[in-house]
Amino acid sequence: MKLGVLLFEEFELLDVFGPLEMLGQVDNLSIELISKNAGPVYSAQGPATITQKDFRDNTEYQIILIPGGISTRKEVHNSSIIDWIARKAKSANYITSVCTGSALLAKAGILNGKKAITNKLAFSWVRSQSEQTNWIAKARWVQDANIFTSSRVSAGIDMALALIKEIWGEMKANEIADRAEYKWNQNPDIDTFAIKYGLT
Repeated sequence: MKLGVLLFEEFELLDVFGPLEMLGQVDNLSIELISKNAGPVYSAQGPATITQKDFRDNTEYQIILIPGGISTRKEVHNSSIIDWIARKAKSANYITSVCTGSALLAKAGILNGKKAITNKLAFSWVRSQSEQTNWIAKARWVQDANIFTSSRVSAGIDMALALIKEIWGEMKANEIADRAEYKWNQNPDIDTFAIKYGLT
């Protein structure tokens, strides 16, 4: 099974590497990082990550992961990124996003008629990207069939473990969480930040 992770300038580091810390412990899952042009892509925090594939590559991924970041506000208008997402989603078994990555999924039409969540601090802006999406304000993460979306930054780790549970079983998900010494929030409907930001 292959996981393809989209990177773009000023992506959020933990949106990518939080989930990958969990998913990278699954046997027989290969992970590839993709950007418009293969090479260094600079995160919002500064450090660059080297991508292995570019948008011309024809690899099909069973899972795709779309992170968020401050630059999603401009990337929703980037046709090459939106087209890549739409194309890869057609053959993917599972489609996932963290934080404002769901804005890119929405713009690509992936979330039409679906339930989804996003960064609670950018909720209004992301919601404006698709009136055809049922945005769930209070959730930590949301699963709608084969689409997993999560709230801000660390919620992506909980979502990744939920995805592992879906594909490889709860025992494997708990084993990985324990190995990382991570306290997994297994209830997608409980998010203390929804209360804090008045989104209940």
